[in-house]
Amino acid sequence: MVVRGPVVALVLLGLVPAALWPGRAGVVAAGWLLLVAVLVALDLLLTPSPGALTVVRGEVPPVRLGGSSATELTLTHEGSRRVRGLVQDAWVPSAGADGARHVLDLAPGRVQRVRTVLTPTRRGDRPATTVTVRVHGPLGLAGRQRRTAVAGVVRSLPPFRSRRHLPSRLARLRQIDGRSAVRTRGQGTEFDSLRDYVDGDDVRSIDWRATARRQHTVVRTWQPERDRRVLLVLDTSRTSAARVGDEPRLDAAMDAALLLAALATRAGDRVDLLAGDRVMRARVGSGAGSAAGSADLLHRLVTAMAPLEPVLVEADWTRLAGAVNATTRRRALVVLLTPLEPAAVEEGLLPVLPSLTAHHHVVLASVADPSVAEMAHDLGSVGSVYDAAAAERTGSLRRRTASALHQLGVDVVDRPPHDLAPALADHYLRLKATGRL
Repeated sequence: MVVRGPVVALVLLGLVPAALWPGRAGVVAAGWLLLVAVLVALDLLLTPSPGALTVVRGEVPPVRLGGSSATELTLTHEGSRRVRGLVQDAWVPSAGADGARHVLDLAPGRVQRVRTVLTPTRRGDRPATTVTVRVHGPLGLAGRQRRTAVAGVVRSLPPFRSRRHLPSRLARLRQIDGRSAVRTRGQGTEFDSLRDYVDGDDVRSIDWRATARRQHTVVRTWQPERDRRVLLVLDTSRTSAARVGDEPRLDAAMDAALLLAALATRAGDRVDLLAGDRVMRARVGSGAGSAAGSADLLHRLVTAMAPLEPVLVEADWTRLAGAVNATTRRRALVVLLTPLEPAAVEEGLLPVLPSLTAHHHVVLASVADPSVAEMAHDLGSVGSVYDAAAAERTGSLRRRTASALHQLGVDVVDRPPHDLAPALADHYLRLKATGRL
């Protein structure tokens, strides 16, 4: 049961007769309290049971982080008396529920729908907790309350902030592929077409058989080879849990993976995602190389990435490398989205890299912390000098690790969170333009 605010006002109203008859104030107060108790009990007996209401939650659509979704509850009254009261749809705080309390007014046999707006503040699955139904009595003094667990989850997808860089990279891709008005003629890995020789063309591109047939000089043109394989390996181990700026490294790595996946799919390449640490957390298969395929792939990628959270364990790179080799036997571009942490890379990743570089072109994409560089240049006090020395040592260790990776044939892209996605996309375009995929 619940006691409402008017009961307090009614009890305080008993001070008036007690003040009028001060000699019998105790008796008057006791009688007044008894009267209030009787009215509350009567109101409680006349209150309809909240169990007569059936509560069903509709499907909650997913939403990108920063956007808003909505959830709808359907309440069906199966009792015989009119029900008035409140309904509260409670969610975890990070779900950002707005307007979760609703007025309830249902006649017997009728249905009422209430809607709660959700604006998640964190990526991942944000669950509902309980639905509380409070039914008021006819006198407005008391009521009955019931809490029910009604399942519901809103999935907050990665925001894909780097989407704004996609149009400019697609324009560069069209120039490289020769699909734009300004056609770029260059050496690639896949034959494109024949055309007449013009001054400045590489004589090594002359097709002598076609020249003999046409009786004038003809050259071959090339374009970057299509239908390449791109494998994105997302590290979800403890090193990805470190916060850089206002978000974990894992979120910045996801953003870079989404931009590269969108670009590679539009380039006609096949993209796969593997995410894990000691166990595989997510796996997304290849999509088709078209605009529709790109949209479908991005949808599957963000859906798979949404529930991923960093796990405070070391990455098992032997397992992850085995998953890469099991995914494809063809030469592929393998992008390892993992922090360039010297200890973790040298002890876990370096021993297994030869098995990857022997069959694939490997790129390591790392989220750098810009505050370390700022700390290295701050010499304003004695304490800052010590901090700067520590920052310089950290940078030196990272450069040493990057050098060891280069010696194994691994390209390293180490950028701050907001620069990593476009830098990785640019590196992919350079590989595409030079025919190194």
